[in-house]
Amino acid sequence: MSNQDQAGSLLIELTEVMDKLRAPDGCPWDREQSHVSLMPYLLEEAYEVLEAIQLADMHKLAEELGDLLLQIVFHAQIAKEQGEFDLSEPIRQIVAKLKRRHPHVFGQTKVASSEQVLANWEAIKAQERKGNSNVSLLDTVPRNMPALMQAYKIQQKAARVGFDWEDIGGAYAKVTEEKAELMEAVATGDQAKISEELGDLMFAVVNVARFLAVEPETALLYTVIKFRHRFSYIEEQARAAGQDLTAYSLSELDEWWEEAKQRS
Repeated sequence: MSNQDQAGSLLIELTEVMDKLRAPDGCPWDREQSHVSLMPYLLEEAYEVLEAIQLADMHKLAEELGDLLLQIVFHAQIAKEQGEFDLSEPIRQIVAKLKRRHPHVFGQTKVASSEQVLANWEAIKAQERKGNSNVSLLDTVPRNMPALMQAYKIQQKAARVGFDWEDIGGAYAKVTEEKAELMEAVATGDQAKISEELGDLMFAVVNVARFLAVEPETALLYTVIKFRHRFSYIEEQARAAGQDLTAYSLSELDEWWEEAKQRS
């Protein structure tokens, strides 16, 4: 059996397992779930996949991709029970979409670069939206997506129709401008204004990230993982000394932090 055939067979087995879990004599917890109740788990599994990629842990990545696939099958099973669609429908739709949006692979269109591929992709999406004049270019970016990701995505879309800085210099200058406005807001003590200006500054930093071809959500996640690792080292040193973290001065904690940096 080829790897492709084996994957197809295992996917069928997974749908059968899920069908059994949701059956009247199945698992009470699984039977109680709905599209809405599963939302937190879908997000959690997606972030665990991202963490595995950041850690370059392929064993963990395989495990977490399986957990994420389970969520997809779970939602499809619920939809099937409600008479809406089964797993074959999202698969059919994504296959059709991939073929439609890759005419340079499945059609006669010629492209010379990945930039042309992206331009064609947006043009095809625009064609798909034709007939609904009330649909905004930005409506395709989910509003419940994490804010950093939303900022990055909507900036990308605006840039593709020409609403963008000429070069990264404009993005850098905007960061400087927004930083100054934040400091002015801090001086006033107006908490609402401080929050607004801080958001503007973060949005401007995302623009710089976009010019540098750095996905900000992923970059920040990597920094969080790095901080976790280094802070854990500080905790280990404190435990080894038999003391609570609060027993040490900031300078002592900083020494361990620097040691952790050297080790990572």
